[in-house]
This record gives sequence, C-alpha cells and structure tokens, in this order.
Amino acid sequence: MIDQENIGIYDVGDIYDAIYGGRGKDYRGESAAVTRHIRSRHPEAVSVLDVGCGTGGHLKYFAEDFTVVEGIDLTEGMLDVARRNLPEIPVRRGDMRSFELGRHFDAVVCLFAAIGNLVGQDELDTTLATFARHLVPGGVLVIEPWWFPENFTPGHVGGSVTTVDARTVARVSHTVRDSETASRMDIHYLVAEPGKGIQRFADTHVLSLFGHEQFEKAFEQAGFSFEYVEGDYHGNGLFVGVKRGNE
Repeated sequence: MIDQENIGIYDVGDIYDAIYGGRGKDYRGESAAVTRHIRSRHPEAVSVLDVGCGTGGHLKYFAEDFTVVEGIDLTEGMLDVARRNLPEIPVRRGDMRSFELGRHFDAVVCLFAAIGNLVGQDELDTTLATFARHLVPGGVLVIEPWWFPENFTPGHVGGSVTTVDARTVARVSHTVRDSETASRMDIHYLVAEPGKGIQRFADTHVLSLFGHEQFEKAFEQAGFSFEYVEGDYHGNGLFVGVKRGNE
C-alpha cells in the first residue's frame, strides 16, 4: 500500500514511469537531440553522465550512442527502477550540488528540468561548478531548464489518465507562482490496480524560475562558453556549454 502521508512521486518510480510512459514522453527523441548537440561540439565523445537521471528513460538511449554511460539521482525510489530496468548501467545516489566521482566525462547532462529543484543563484553556481569538475576540457554540458520568469504560465492546470500493465494512474496538477523566483505545482494522484483497489496521494513541487541572466552567470563562472538553443527539443529549450581551459 502507498503511505499517503510520507510519499512523493519520486519515491515510487514505477508509478512515475507509468505516468510519463503512458503519456508518450519521447525519451528516444530527446536523447537523440541531446546527442546531436554533444557530437556537434565534441565529435569524439564516448562518455556521458546523466545527473537527475530518474528511472533511466534517457540513459537507455544514451547507452546506444556512447560507450560509457552513468547516472546520478537523489531519490532511491527512482534509482531502484533504473537499476531494475537497466542493470548494465551504473547509477548511484548523489546530490547534484556536491557529488564527487573522482573522474571525468566527455559530457554531463541534466534534463527534464531537474535543475529547477535548486534554490537561488548560489546553488546554481555551485552545481555548475560541480558539473564542470566532472568534465574533460572541451567537454559538453547540456541543461534543460524549467520555465523562465517571463514565459511561466501561472494557474496552469494539467491532467492525464494512463494505463500500463493493468495499473491505471490519474494525475491532476495546478501550478501557481509561489514567489517572484519560484513556482509551486500541487499534484494529486489516483492509482488503481486489480487486487489493491484505489489508492491516492498528493505531492508538491517547488521549482525555481531561474532567468537567462542567472544561467549566464553560472555558466561563465564555471568556465563554459555556452548558448541557449530552441526548436529541436520539446519544452523550454536547452542550454549547451563547452568547458574551457586545460584542467
């Protein structure tokens, strides 16, 4: 049974997968677009670290294009599903602000607006410095941002009903501006399964509305040349950076 008082969607990775898989999230297409950006800037890239990898939806496809693929996430509920579905890909628990693997990759990616979980410029700066420490010179960093202050839509209501492997999940969300610098999304879930009946839980996600200038400061301070690109990736575009220097 779901513990309604102490559960969030990131604690139940199989339900998370049922929602986004059932809604048709295009992990393959998104991974392909990110791979094109990495290859166009670092054609010889062979290794990728996915920070905020979740249940491994993107890792699955990165593994088809890169020799070394690894993932990091903060929540064991997501990592449990990634380990079960992708036993050949190393994934581990880590905080994007401070993880330390002691080695370098040709590319680091942070997708599905996971970066929005940070709070304030200092955390954004610290996180990009952590990413930079794990990149080779000339390595590529790809970040999918949450909405910006100027294109965030307060009052947005979303909803879906999906059925995967006899489990039906209904999800309804309402998103408002929590402050001048953050959004708050309240989400309610109903989960119905044969033999278990109907269970329900609610979740709240507060995500920072970082502006372009905040990303620019963080990229510059961490030692990247970078650009913001739109048009080939569903959502709010991508920031793509290349690490400068010889260290």
